[in-house]
Amino acid sequence: MLLCAVLDAKKSKNGLTIAHRSHPRTYREFCYVYPVISRRSHGLSVGINLSPNKACNFSCVYCQVDRATPSKVSKLVLATLEHELRQMVELVRSGTLASEYPFNTVMDMATHINDIALSGDGEPTTVRQFREVVEVVSRVKREMALQDTKVVLITDGAGLDRTDVQTGLKLLDEDNGEIWAKLDAGTELYFKQVNRTAIAFSRILKNLLLTARPRPIVIQSLFMRLHGEPPPSVEIEAYCGRLNEIIRSGGKIKLVQVYTVVRKPLETWVEPLSEAELDSIAGLVRERTLLPVETFSGGKG
Repeated sequence: MLLCAVLDAKKSKNGLTIAHRSHPRTYREFCYVYPVISRRSHGLSVGINLSPNKACNFSCVYCQVDRATPSKVSKLVLATLEHELRQMVELVRSGTLASEYPFNTVMDMATHINDIALSGDGEPTTVRQFREVVEVVSRVKREMALQDTKVVLITDGAGLDRTDVQTGLKLLDEDNGEIWAKLDAGTELYFKQVNRTAIAFSRILKNLLLTARPRPIVIQSLFMRLHGEPPPSVEIEAYCGRLNEIIRSGGKIKLVQVYTVVRKPLETWVEPLSEAELDSIAGLVRERTLLPVETFSGGKG
């Protein structure tokens, strides 16, 4: 096992380890809480799966959720979620998590919780207890002295206009929260091709602006090859235009994350972009929008 850990800890050219490439949303007997080493969190992220039934309002071509395997649980039980979150904090603090594979390949990352992510096997804002979930996380943070740990909502943006979600976002604002919102396209046509949803692109853009006006948000954008072709240059230009529209209309964007696929996607004709291609997109976004941009390459492995 030690030899395997040493070998797996070796990073590829893009800096990824086996711990980065392994992102199961299950851990031990837990129903909702799971640990991952995240590129975009720069370390250990404790995820909370708010969609244990795997329901989602998008059907993205790059989705990595295994919907063929039946879900262990079908609904969210807040008391169980809170118990698991407290257990996970203790497992990290005691060093137990860092001793387990694959976390023992990156032990320096596995002993500190960088963030708690409201995410999962579907869109987290669709859960009816969203505000209550935020309250639970805030209580655990306060009682377990995690005040400096960031709470991140990872969202496709479709439910950000719901009243209960807006209430939950205000609570997040008071507790070192951050919204990471998906934007993978610049045009309706490409949006439908990549995210495959009945939800109108205009609603996503409206919700991003609604959310970005009262607080700065992070934009997460996954670009890839479709049937061997990278995103068209006109699409990237249109994408930059959408970001500028948000800014001109009073929205605040803290960071743009440009990344590509790492793990096996839903569709076989989806492939990662090269590091050079991502850097080219990021350079254009910086030039057109003057926003800070971070890239995360996926490699060919």
